[in-house]
Amino acid sequence: MGPLTVRLPSLSTLLAPPSFSRSTSSFQRRPTFFRFSTQTQTQTQTQTQTFSSSSSSSSEQAVTPRSVDFNAWYLDVISRAQLADYGPVRGTMVIRPYGYAIWEAIQLIPYSFIEKEASHVEGFSPELALVTIGGGKELEEKLVVRPTSETIVNHMFTQWIQSHRDLPLMINQALQMVDIYTKFAYEQAAIPVITGRKSKVETFAGADRTYTIEAMMGDRKALQAGTSHNLGQNFSRAFETQFTDENGQRQHVWQTSWAISTRFVGGIIMTHGDDAGLMLPPRVAPIQVVIVPIWKKEEEKSGVLSAAATAFEVLKSAGIKVKLDDSEQRTPGWKFNFWEMKGVPIRIEIGPRDVSNKSVVISRRDIPGKQGKVFGISMEPSVLVSYVEDKLDEIQASLLSMAISFRDRGLEQSVKENGENKKGSAEIYCDLSNIIDVTSYDELKEAISVGKWARGPWSGSDTDELKVKEETGATIRCFPFEQPLGPKTCLMTGNPAAEVAIFAKSY
Repeated sequence: MGPLTVRLPSLSTLLAPPSFSRSTSSFQRRPTFFRFSTQTQTQTQTQTQTFSSSSSSSSEQAVTPRSVDFNAWYLDVISRAQLADYGPVRGTMVIRPYGYAIWEAIQLIPYSFIEKEASHVEGFSPELALVTIGGGKELEEKLVVRPTSETIVNHMFTQWIQSHRDLPLMINQALQMVDIYTKFAYEQAAIPVITGRKSKVETFAGADRTYTIEAMMGDRKALQAGTSHNLGQNFSRAFETQFTDENGQRQHVWQTSWAISTRFVGGIIMTHGDDAGLMLPPRVAPIQVVIVPIWKKEEEKSGVLSAAATAFEVLKSAGIKVKLDDSEQRTPGWKFNFWEMKGVPIRIEIGPRDVSNKSVVISRRDIPGKQGKVFGISMEPSVLVSYVEDKLDEIQASLLSMAISFRDRGLEQSVKENGENKKGSAEIYCDLSNIIDVTSYDELKEAISVGKWARGPWSGSDTDELKVKEETGATIRCFPFEQPLGPKTCLMTGNPAAEVAIFAKSY
């Protein structure tokens, strides 16, 4: 059997498009953050990657540099970090244990539920897949393959809600709010976000209003990282979800819908990852510390493994998520690269000399090379635990700081030659912010053309907004909650504008 050629799709297919990002008051949507397709042809116009029995394991293959091809880099990281793999059936994938914790099963929805709400159908129809045969027989009713739907949720609400005494009805997964999203993004995922209201064009189909948190990825595209929807009475009227109020009158319920999804995983990859792979914030990392014992001679093995096991127990007892990699099938250098690829924030190295000195070597994932390595950290439990905890906090803060700097201050580093130094020294400087304030449509188009976000006054119509999308590929990501003071003039129409909007290309 010849090698299997796997066709890697464009990055735009990896995350559910923001216009179709749905969250619900009962069941949270879990869109795929990676999606693969396969083909048997050996030649293709799309990017290909060939696997054969003679090829090295995924963790040993080089990752495409981010600066060369961001799409390919993202796919490489998913594969090399062992988040998912290609399934044996065309168009399928296998989620591996490291990525499975952030994945939930797809749900099946009766097609008649979808048909009950016209605006909902119109908004969802491009991503609906229908199941018509089951068990070899044609189904009496088609099933829609979607992770969640407000339609099936409202069918259940109609059964559960009869009286005002049944309200408010709160489902655990519904208790997500924009401020909680923002807190989670900053404090857990180390992703800075802009919170705001969606435009009418970008509002969730069937909702009165949609609120969002928008994050800037490493290629400067926007990611809708979480949404909440004011559904009003739209779904309750479609499904006749009513209650009897205190006066004995039947009323339709008012609903809201809140959730974040597994697209946050894709956001973490694209915000923090580098050419070495994942770079996970400690507070969301499945493994915060990996211990790698190192020895060459057989007589050194016992002492090194004993010291490594002791350090493991000390950190584990302190509540730190730690892994001891004492496998003997791979070299220490291979292990270093492997755990860097998986984004583990801290690596502890213990060799014969460290055992003699009763110390360890600690390396930070966020600072590559020698700069991130510290020698001689005491093995004494209180010292070791305190040091590791402090470094985890520093890494968490550092990742957030770097992401904020990239978004707000550019971090597009350039090098200038210094003519006074014959050897050619380098002066590094930062370009302007990746969010550009604009006052005209020409300025907006210029900002978008160089891959940045544009922020400017807006009071244009839906038609004007669609024109921007058609001509630039950018959409209104949100009207930020934090608005500048003073009079404003719409960048498109020249009319007075009450608020500014943020435009960007997005996933």
